[in-house]
Amino acid sequence: MRVLFTSLEGSHFQLLAPLAWALRTAGHEVRAACVPGVVETVTRTGITAVPIESPPWYEGLGEFHREGIAHFGTADQDRDPEHEETWEEQLGYESVIVPALNSRLNSDTMIDELVAFARHWRPDLVIWETLCLAGPITALAVGAAHARLVSGPELAMQLGTRRTFLRLAAEQPPEHREDPTAEWLDWTLERLGAGVRFDESVLTGQWTVDTRPASLREVVGVPTVPARYIPYNGRSVVPAWLREPPARPRVCLTLGVSIDSGYDLWDLDTILVGMLDALAGMDVEVVAALSERQRAHLPPLPDTVRVVDHVPMHDLLPTCAAVVHHGGYQTKATAEFHGVPQLLLTGWEWVTESMGAAYEKQGNLLALPLREFTPERFREKVARVLEDPSFAEHARRLRRETEEMPTPNEAVAEIERLTARYGKERRGA
Repeated sequence: MRVLFTSLEGSHFQLLAPLAWALRTAGHEVRAACVPGVVETVTRTGITAVPIESPPWYEGLGEFHREGIAHFGTADQDRDPEHEETWEEQLGYESVIVPALNSRLNSDTMIDELVAFARHWRPDLVIWETLCLAGPITALAVGAAHARLVSGPELAMQLGTRRTFLRLAAEQPPEHREDPTAEWLDWTLERLGAGVRFDESVLTGQWTVDTRPASLREVVGVPTVPARYIPYNGRSVVPAWLREPPARPRVCLTLGVSIDSGYDLWDLDTILVGMLDALAGMDVEVVAALSERQRAHLPPLPDTVRVVDHVPMHDLLPTCAAVVHHGGYQTKATAEFHGVPQLLLTGWEWVTESMGAAYEKQGNLLALPLREFTPERFREKVARVLEDPSFAEHARRLRRETEEMPTPNEAVAEIERLTARYGKERRGA
């Protein structure tokens, strides 16, 4: 069969790459559609890229998006834990998330280009990462089956919020059941001549491929294909220093690549210096994996802090006693893969405080809202993650769960079966 992968950016495609290769080595034809800036990331994996002439996703995000982040990142910070969501709150969220994020990430230009290629190539299956809604739209336009590969939590801005919205909508009089998501996607499908209307599978996938351990998954009402998360960092080189065991507990600090000193909501330079100073005062070795832009304004640092531009997380984290990060899915999943306790900094982009609180329940990590950041509070959280044995115990439990999951290669047979099933349903067979 022909399988088309879609993703918004290079780091997102890295999550898809192991499954793409599993399908390729099972004999299927595989293509990855992406904007021109991601083509090199795709081709380095050995998967065939299809350039989609569309600007990078971040160029479509404007002031409304930044204001949306600022609001929703901290909207629940002072809320009573017993607070019940209201229809007005949920409708307000949907009214922002569509124009501020989803329709910006999935522009008309991107969708039209992707559909044009799919009408030419005729894929049997489209596999898309959570925020790339151009994927299911394309599948519906060309009559292909489609599956969502989970690339984030089913929490804020995703399916948990959507379930609450639908529940509250059902309680409203029919004339008041506004649905900005359905309106946008119905309009898009009609514009493309898809011949179908929006249904919730556009958000969930006809089925999901889930790389998370079973204890971290939520029920979304569609079939789930478990496929073990396989860390893939792109082109990587193991530095010589990493082959030497650390003399003291090693702590990794990473903030991904999208956050720098130009970030509007928080003073990254002050926070970064505060974190490194706090870590330097502890009996630990620090590896700070920071981009050139992130480390541009750093003062001289003590010898116990090693600042590196890039180091493969898959090789670094097994040597670490803890990792501090910004809530990126791949960093979190790689830490779970290796059984490493974590400290999450919430408040970056759409990694909300409620998301951090929900993550804490899994037992292997703590969350620190950036609005509460002080070097002292940060040091206290790191020390607790390092010294309380329960965090390491829960991290090892998640590692065992991960090891028990089917590999991507082992998941292929179920993907083939579901493609045949949903492909027939779509064709009316």
